[in-house]
Amino acid sequence: MNRKISGILFFIVLVIISIPTYTAASSIQLKVDGAVIPSEIGPEIKNGRTMVPLRVISENLGAKVDWSKSKVTLTKKDMHVMLDLYNNTVLKNGKSTLLDVKSYINNNRTMVPLRFLSETFGCMVNYRNSEVTVDCEALRIGGVKVKALQHEYHMTMGGVVQRSSGNAYNEAFYNIFIDNLGSKVEAPANYSWMYTMDTPGSYYKEAQYDFLDTDEKSIKRFDLYTLIKAFPEETLEGYPEILIYDATENQWYLFNETARQSVNQLLDKGVFKIISNTIV
Repeated sequence: MNRKISGILFFIVLVIISIPTYTAASSIQLKVDGAVIPSEIGPEIKNGRTMVPLRVISENLGAKVDWSKSKVTLTKKDMHVMLDLYNNTVLKNGKSTLLDVKSYINNNRTMVPLRFLSETFGCMVNYRNSEVTVDCEALRIGGVKVKALQHEYHMTMGGVVQRSSGNAYNEAFYNIFIDNLGSKVEAPANYSWMYTMDTPGSYYKEAQYDFLDTDEKSIKRFDLYTLIKAFPEETLEGYPEILIYDATENQWYLFNETARQSVNQLLDKGVFKIISNTIV
């Protein structure tokens, strides 16, 4: 009887040893550029490697994440990375590299080694005291360090001012604005935060984006405007649908819908701290 019990216990021990080791995800906090990132799946330790959720971190670093069958594609400006879940090969701008630990799926989330993010985005990564940190270099505009991106938008009654301190995330915003400035144009006759329906060719200020320095002063500001379409089409002929105003340079430009959508997609993915909310 004792031999049977000993045999059973020995078998259980072997099974436990053979199972890959994980650290509970809920016990490890995830921070990107100092901000705590909420995630359904947190970082975890597997076989001595720190594994992190790919999508939530990548999006908070300003990258676009696409999924097709077993392949995940990350794009950000000139960076194009393809990851295959079923092998260790990663293609970055056509160059092949190998992961030291194969990625896997946990609760429908792709988990990758923390080191992969460092090599992909050029950020400093660390795991210490039950906290995973990803820190990137701050954006600099004209040699001035950007501390935060301030986003302001208005509703019918009141508005919201919020800030992001994510360095790579804020840089992604800046690149979208700079890379998609169209032809220079004259200022429209009517433009404001108010949704004016008195004059054809009026523009509504959709949002204001201020890149703040360490003293929280704006060093670069872009205002995004959309054409108010509460008029017959024939009366709006010749009016661009989207305009962007570089308030720092006091210059208006054409802006395109694709870039506008990219801006809105980034807004949906990042972590912002609300500074004020006067919406009633």
